[in-house]
Amino acid sequence: MKTNWIFALAVSFALVACGEAPKKDKNTKANNKSKSDETASKGDNPLLAPVNYVGALGKAKNVSEKKINLANIQNAINQFNAVEGRYPKSLGELVKEGYYAKLPAPPKGKRYLYNSKTGQVGIK
Repeated sequence: MKTNWIFALAVSFALVACGEAPKKDKNTKANNKSKSDETASKGDNPLLAPVNYVGALGKAKNVSEKKINLANIQNAINQFNAVEGRYPKSLGELVKEGYYAKLPAPPKGKRYLYNSKTGQVGIK
């Protein structure tokens, strides 16, 4: 009985493999190739999924660190204003007066922008 099952399986594979493939004209092949190139360039390739995931995690980490650092600096500026009755003249004054231990480094290629009149800080 087992040999009959294996024989039937082998025959079905042979019949499927011997079938004639659908013919495509040259234009269809060119269109399919350009579509697959577009898909690969968009990062939809399943083989690249782990790489894309790791890249997205790294980007999300950088964005969240930037937001947290800005929020912490803004909080220190607000504390300074509440105690001193004015905004600090520079971000360095926050460290000098003990409101912030050490300013975090801005993201690579960026710098902190601070407006001493409004007390707002940002990254450019």
